[in-house]
This record gives sequence, C-alpha cells and structure tokens, in this order.
Amino acid sequence: MTARICQQVFEQYQKARIQFIQSVSDLAVKSYNVESLIKFGILEIISPLINDIVPTISQTALMTLGRLAGHDERIAQLILKKDVLSCIVKNFKKQNKFYKKAALFLLRSIAKHSSELSTIVINEDGLIAIMFGLEDFDSGVKESAAWAIGYIARHNKNLAQTVVDAGAVPLLVLCLQDPDLCLKQISTSALSDIGKHTTELAQSVIDSGTISILAKTFSISDAKLKRQVFTLLGNIAKHTVEFSELVVETEVFSSCLIHMSHPDENVVKAAATLTREVCKHTIELAEMIVNAGGIAALIELIGTTKSARVPAIMALGYIAGYSDQLALAVIDSQILPNDTRARRLFVTSGGLKKVQEIRVEPDSTLSEYITIINCCYPEELVRFYSPGYQDSLLDAVEQYQPRCEPLQNIVKPSKSTDTNILAPI
Repeated sequence: MTARICQQVFEQYQKARIQFIQSVSDLAVKSYNVESLIKFGILEIISPLINDIVPTISQTALMTLGRLAGHDERIAQLILKKDVLSCIVKNFKKQNKFYKKAALFLLRSIAKHSSELSTIVINEDGLIAIMFGLEDFDSGVKESAAWAIGYIARHNKNLAQTVVDAGAVPLLVLCLQDPDLCLKQISTSALSDIGKHTTELAQSVIDSGTISILAKTFSISDAKLKRQVFTLLGNIAKHTVEFSELVVETEVFSSCLIHMSHPDENVVKAAATLTREVCKHTIELAEMIVNAGGIAALIELIGTTKSARVPAIMALGYIAGYSDQLALAVIDSQILPNDTRARRLFVTSGGLKKVQEIRVEPDSTLSEYITIINCCYPEELVRFYSPGYQDSLLDAVEQYQPRCEPLQNIVKPSKSTDTNILAPI
C-alpha cells in the first residue's frame, strides 16, 4: 500500500513537470508571451532541464529555448550565458533523434540572428554537433542540421568558408539526393547560402557535383523546391561567365523562361533573377536568351508579376547593352513611357547609355524608336549618356573664364582697438 502511494506521488510529479514544460513551450511560440516568460525567470527554470533524466522533458526544454531564442537576439544572448551549448555538444552523437532535432533547432535559432552569434556557436563546438547531424541516418535530423548550416553560412563569406572547411558541402549534396522533399528543399537553400558570397565558394559547390544533380531534383513539381533551385543557380551564375555557361548547359535553365508564367510568384521571381544573372555577362549569353524568346517573356512578366519586375527590368537593361533591337521591344511594350521605376532601372543597368551608342541611319525605324526612348528622359540626362559628352564638358572647363574676384582685391577688415567688437552678442 505504501509503495503504491509513493508511486502515485512520483507519477503525479512527473506528469506535472511534463505538463509544465509543454505549456511553457506552447506559450513560447507566440512572440507576445516572450517578455512575460523572461520576467518570470523561465530561462533559469528550464535551462537545467535540458539535462533532465526524462527524455520528454529534456527535449521539450531544448525546443522551448529554441523558440525563445528565435524571437529575439537579446534572448539568444541570454541563453548562451546559461552555458547550454556545452551541454548540447556533450554526448550529442549518443542522443536519440528527437533530442538531436531539438538541439539543432536551438543552435540554428541562435545562429540566425547575426554573424557574431554564429561565431559563438562555432567556437563552442556547435558546428561539430551540426556536422554530426548531417551525417545522421534520420532525414529529420539531417534537415535540422542543413537548416543550421544555411543560417550560419548566409551571414558572410568567412562563416560560409568555415562550414565548407568543415566538410558541409559534400554532405549537403548527399542530402539533396535524399527522397525526403523537405530535406531536398533545405539542403538546396543551404548550398545557395554558401555559394552566393564568392567565386571560390561557388566553385566548391560546383566541384561537389551540385549542378548535375539539380536537373534530377528539378523534375519534382514542388514550387518551393523549384524556387530554391533557381535561386541556387542564380547565386552560382552571377560570379563569372564560366559559371553562367555551366548553368545554361543544365536542363533546368532551358525551362527558366517557361517558369516565368508559373502560378507561384516566388518561382517567377527566382526565374527572372536567374535570367538576369546569366545575361549580364556576355553578348553571347544575352543573345541566347533573346533568341529563346526571353524579351517577350520578361516584358510579359513585368506587366503581370509585381515582385519580379525589378530583376526582369534589369535583365532587359543588361540585354540592351548588347542588342540594338531591344529598343523596339521595350517601346512596343510601352514599359518606359508608363513606368517610372522601369525608366530608372533602364538607366542604372546601362540600357539608356547603350541606346545612345547605337549607330542608325537617319529617318530609319530604329532611329524613330530611339527618339521615343530619349523622350522618356530629361534632355540633360540623354546628353550625359551621349558619346563625347564628357569630352565636351572638359573642353568647356578649359574655355571657362572664372568670374570670382582675385583674392588680393578682397578688402580685409581693419583692426580695431575696440574690443567690444569681438565680444559675443
């Protein structure tokens, strides 16, 4: 009888503890609850629970800390002061998949805020735990680890190089080939966050066979995955002509223009951005896009998808730097006369300057279109981008006669013995 009573007491205690930590975890989801939880000392209460002997409690404590850290950088810093990272890294490899996912969630929630916090995570051996996660058999654990890699790498090139040196890229490429769709999405995003910074980092992504694998991945109809594939290819193509040519050779790029009419606006924007990054490098790449019907697709996009207008207009501007006939397409679409932002982007991307450099026959159709383009801009701006204008300005400087009065003719104030003159008013 006594043993049963004791057992009931302990069961009630454990049930209350689990109910408490679960309730706090649910509250931590909402940002408006965070300050109240902090004031009640929740960090001091749950931080020790990550080492609790009850697995449900330790895992939920980690998840709660991750939710709190994700809301605010200041709270993430407070959590770091509780020395939780050393507890996570210790014996991480021996923990079950639920603990690993919760721990990796906490690491990425801290790292996402800034490069400084990401550096602390790395210095506290958090990257070691993340790499163990990428090597795990469970796709959910690998997903959490890939997410953490992306959050660290996106901050700057030094952090991205750190994860590359740790061997993250080949493991992410393996994750890219996993049947799990969510893991494909997140590993693609993480590779994009690595490759976007420098040519060398993009090369490390290419060398791991990423581009050839993306074609197989892209056959999946998921819109989010398509967007991330386009974004990854764009972040590679933007660096060099050679990288752009590699991207163009993929099966993915051949469907880029088609996806500018995709029902998902994010896919459309990513496709337009990829097109912009490719066509900016050489006349051959720009002509390839033009010959594939790229001008018509970009112009149609500008009129239908608001979020993709900027990369689409910039792509047209880059193409204008190589193709005289773009002037015809731009005017026929009535983009420049009716869109202030389009006119600005056409200037900043070099389109207006190129138009002034085109040599045309007087009274020709192309000459008329160039005149219409020029009428969309102030006369002084057109003159500024006209060939020889800067030389004419320098000639004007040489011929200009200064009208300022010689210094010796300026009358200096006479000295006065009246000290009151210098007194402050």
